[in-house]
Amino acid sequence: MKYLPYILVSLLFVLFYRLNAQSEYFTAASYTRGGEVLPYRIMYPEGFEVSGKYPLILFLHGAGERGTDNQKQLVHGSKFFEQYNRRDYPAVVIFPQCPENQYWAAVEFTWHDDGSRTFTFRPDKDPTAPMKLVMSLLDSLLTTPWIDDTRIYIGGLSMGGMGTFELIYRQPEIFAAAFPVCGGGKPETAPFFADKVPVWVFHGDADPVVPLKLSSDMVDALRKAGADPKFTIYPGVGHNAWDYTFKEPELIPWLFSQKKKFQKED
Repeated sequence: MKYLPYILVSLLFVLFYRLNAQSEYFTAASYTRGGEVLPYRIMYPEGFEVSGKYPLILFLHGAGERGTDNQKQLVHGSKFFEQYNRRDYPAVVIFPQCPENQYWAAVEFTWHDDGSRTFTFRPDKDPTAPMKLVMSLLDSLLTTPWIDDTRIYIGGLSMGGMGTFELIYRQPEIFAAAFPVCGGGKPETAPFFADKVPVWVFHGDADPVVPLKLSSDMVDALRKAGADPKFTIYPGVGHNAWDYTFKEPELIPWLFSQKKKFQKED
C-alpha cells in the first residue's frame, strides 16, 4: 500500500497527457523508409480538397514527448494549430514523433558537476535517424499536388527548436519561414539560410534547461549574415516559452505572409 500514492500520481500523469494530446482533427499515420517507421499526426484544413493548394506546417516536439504512441507529440501546440489552421488560415499540419532516447538534431551533451550541460551541435555529421525520416516524409509530401511548395513552414520547441535550426540549414531551399522556440543551433550555419528563410525566434530569459544564449547566438549570427530575424524574449519565463508563443496572435499571420524566395532545385 505504501506505493499507492506513487501509482496514483503516475496514473494521473498518464491521464493528463492523454487528455491533452487528444484531438478530433489530427489523424494518426506513419511513414516507413528502409524498415524504419516514423509515426506522425496530420491535420487537414476544413473543406480540404485534393484539387486545392495548401501551405504545409511541420512541427517538431520536445524531448518530453518522444515515444511510439503517436499521441504525446500533440500535447504542446496542437490546439493552437487547430484554432488557426482549420479555417482562418487553412493549412496541412504535420506532427511527427521522435523515438525515445533519440533526437531531431545532431547534438552532443557534456554534463557538469553543477548539473548544467553544454550543447555541442554537429550539423556536419549525418542527420540523425529521426531527422532522415522527417526529411524523407517531407519529400514525399511535396510530391502531392495539394501542397503549395512555396509555403512550407517549420517550427519546434526545445529539442524541436534545435531540430528546426538544423533542418533549415540542411534544406534551406524548402522552407518559407521557421519559428524555433527555446532551441538553439550552430551559429556557423546561419549564413547558409540567412537570406533564404525568415526566422522568428522565441525564448524565456530564465530558461534553466536550454539557455537563452543558444537562441541569442543564432540570432546574432543571422544578423551578422545580413538577415533580420524576429526575436521575442519572455522576461522571467523558464523552459515553457511555448506557452507564451502559442498565445502570439501574430505568429500565424506572420508565417502566412512568407513565401519561398526561390524555387526548389530539381
